[in-house]
Amino acid sequence: MKKPDSHIFVCASFRGTEAKGKCIKKDSMQLINYIEEELQDRGINAMVSSTGCLKLCEEGPVMVVYPQGYWYKNVVDEKTIDEILDALEEGTAAEAHLLA
Repeated sequence: MKKPDSHIFVCASFRGTEAKGKCIKKDSMQLINYIEEELQDRGINAMVSSTGCLKLCEEGPVMVVYPQGYWYKNVVDEKTIDEILDALEEGTAAEAHLLA
């Protein structure tokens, strides 16, 4: 595998060894499979990782794209992910979903 152009982090709400936050309760982990499938289908050179709590529970599920530095809020469904990945392909941010 060559070095990815982007790295997508999805909050999994872990604090220590327990998932306690709201992102995982809003099924953030279920989104990871969809993101991975879409990246492959679209030919986007990116990888996905779950993270510990990103401390933005009220905005969750939260997703971060690096090195672009885009922080997205309320990533709750495939439609939102599609809009974010569309923007990533275009080299822009999905403005409607950015954390202010």
